[in-house]
Amino acid sequence: MIEGEQQTSPATELQTEQPAQPATTPPKAPAATQAASPATAPAATPAGEEEPIVRPGMSWFALRVASNKESSVRDTLLRKVQIEHKTDYVGRILVPTEKNRTFKNGKIRITETKLYPGYVFVEMKLEDDGRIPQDVFFLIKETTGVGDFVGTPRPTPLELHEVEKIQLSSRAPEAEPEVRMNFVKGEHVTIKEGPFEGYEGTVDELLPEKGLVRVLVTIFGRQAPIEIEEWKLGKAEGG
Repeated sequence: MIEGEQQTSPATELQTEQPAQPATTPPKAPAATQAASPATAPAATPAGEEEPIVRPGMSWFALRVASNKESSVRDTLLRKVQIEHKTDYVGRILVPTEKNRTFKNGKIRITETKLYPGYVFVEMKLEDDGRIPQDVFFLIKETTGVGDFVGTPRPTPLELHEVEKIQLSSRAPEAEPEVRMNFVKGEHVTIKEGPFEGYEGTVDELLPEKGLVRVLVTIFGRQAPIEIEEWKLGKAEGG
């Protein structure tokens, strides 16, 4: 298993901003990851054929890397593999991510979150004795930002179910990202901004297609529904 596995990390905001449009939340798509650029990517799978979870003769390994260096390590490794002509021994190098839409001031912002912060996943061909080829091992280990492979006393291949989880838990880059809502129906919240700042209420309904939350607030002794942008809400103390 991957040590220190974590499913969330601070989202890195992409420079994408556009007027809010109604959208639907698509189902999770398989095998989604940050992809290598066309100039450095291994040979593509022929059209119409699905990329296998594990390529024949290869195994997947988890590589610990410096925080926030996952993408740069991946790109550097891809370049080194090409330069050193090691594409027969090193296949895909993945940094799984998930894209989400958030709303603020009536505009959509696309955020991209690393699903396994501090890890890069490398597909490699092993020697007959089950070891990583020595030159490939040092090519990877001597890359800036790289720590250790997961496994003691020597790198241990990931189990198939672990690889499936990694690939299935991330969304395909071309898919429409879903709207992530941070509250649930019935949750006690406080309003942080706007004319009702300081009021507390209860979440009555989530409106992800608009980026709004309907909150039941008591005003002048009567309960009234208010639709408010999610980012203007906070979790109430003791709620």
